[in-house]
Amino acid sequence: QVQLVESGGGLVQAGGSLRLSCAASGRTFSSYYMGWFRQAPGKEREFVAAIWWSGGVPYYTDSVKGRFTISRDNAKNTMYLQMNSLKPEDTAIYYCAAKTSAYYYSDYRRYNYWGQGTQVTVSS
Repeated sequence: QVQLVESGGGLVQAGGSLRLSCAASGRTFSSYYMGWFRQAPGKEREFVAAIWWSGGVPYYTDSVKGRFTISRDNAKNTMYLQMNSLKPEDTAIYYCAAKTSAYYYSDYRRYNYWGQGTQVTVSS
């Protein structure tokens, strides 16, 4: 069984920063593909960023490129999403997710494991 727990959300003014964490447990994650998704009220869950747990090239949705950075600390079994220059349109519940292949990394329906989500609210 895989457990994912997000933390680090909160309320921030536009232009500010937050760092989300995703603590993973229950498996050896070196062969897992990890992703961040977000969901705003009334909208479909949206891909934000993804990376192999063991490293490699990260992928981002266009709207966060240059502002968000995905990373992981293998020793701590934790993945991060550093979010800078936040905008009101970044407001959403942010989820971390995991799956065992890189195919369709931006499709939330392909992920097997999910955290409970953490709220990010950006005020204008």
